[in-house]
Amino acid sequence: MPSPDRYAVLGNPVAHSQSPFIHAAFAQQTGQAIRYGRVLCPLDAFVPTVRAFQAEGGRGCNITVPFKFEAPRLAARCSERAALAEAANVLRFDADGWFADNTDGIGLIHDIEQGAGQPLAGRRVLLVGAGGAAAGVLGPLLQARPATVTVANRTPGRAQTLVARHAALAAACSSTLRAATLDDAGSGFDVVINASASSLQAAAVPVPAAVLAPGALAVDLMYGPAAAPFLDWAAAAGARGRDGLGMLVEQAAEAFFLWRGVRPHTPPVLQALRAHLAVGG
Repeated sequence: MPSPDRYAVLGNPVAHSQSPFIHAAFAQQTGQAIRYGRVLCPLDAFVPTVRAFQAEGGRGCNITVPFKFEAPRLAARCSERAALAEAANVLRFDADGWFADNTDGIGLIHDIEQGAGQPLAGRRVLLVGAGGAAAGVLGPLLQARPATVTVANRTPGRAQTLVARHAALAAACSSTLRAATLDDAGSGFDVVINASASSLQAAAVPVPAAVLAPGALAVDLMYGPAAAPFLDWAAAAGARGRDGLGMLVEQAAEAFFLWRGVRPHTPPVLQALRAHLAVGG
C-alpha cells in the first residue's frame, strides 16, 4: 500500500494544537490515508520550515500563530477570503503553484449557524477585536448577511482600517458595517464574538454586559480554561456562551475538504474532541 499523505500544523507554539486529533478522526471517518503531525517553526525561520516540510513530502499544512500573515506570500494563488483577510491558515502544495486559503471565518459561521443553531441573517452582530483573528472571520461573517456588524477595538484606527477593507463586501451583502471603540460599541446585540486577545491574556472581558441582548449568543474564539471567564460572563448576563472548539473543528473540516475533496461530518468529531480534552488529552 502507498504511504499516507503527510500534512501538519505549523506554528510557534504548536505542542498544544488539537489539529492532529481532529484530522485523524476525519481520516478514519472518511477512509482517507493521511498522516497529520505538528511542526514547531522557529520564529525567524517560518519560510524555510514550510519549504522543508513540502520538500520532505508534505502535501499541505495548517498555519497557526504567529505566521498567518506571512503564509499568503508563499502562495502562487490565494482564495478571495484569504486575500481579503490578508492572512491564511491553510496551504495546499499544488504542482502548478501553492494555494493559500483562510478557513477560520467559514468555520466560525458553520459553528454558529449549525452547531449553535443561531441564524445570522438579519441579526445585529458585535465583533470584538480587530487583529488577525477578527480579520480572518469578518468576510465570511458579512457573507452570512447580518443586518449590522460593529467592529469594536481598543485602538480605533485598527478597527477603521479593517472596516474600510471590507466596506465593498458589506455593501454587496446589504449589511451595515461600522467601527467603534470598546466603550461605545452599542448595546443589545444578538451575537457577540470575542476575537480579541483578552481570553488568551487572562484579561477581563473588554466590553460591558450591556452589549448582549436577552438570550444573545456570545462566542469566544478561545476554548478550554482560557475561555472560561468569558463564558461565565455571558452566563451571568443571561446569554448563551459558546467557546471556540466548534469553530476549530469546522475550520479543520474546510481545510480537509480543500486537501482531500471529501467533507467530513463534524458533530461526532467535536463530541469526541470535547471528551478527549475533558480527560486531559
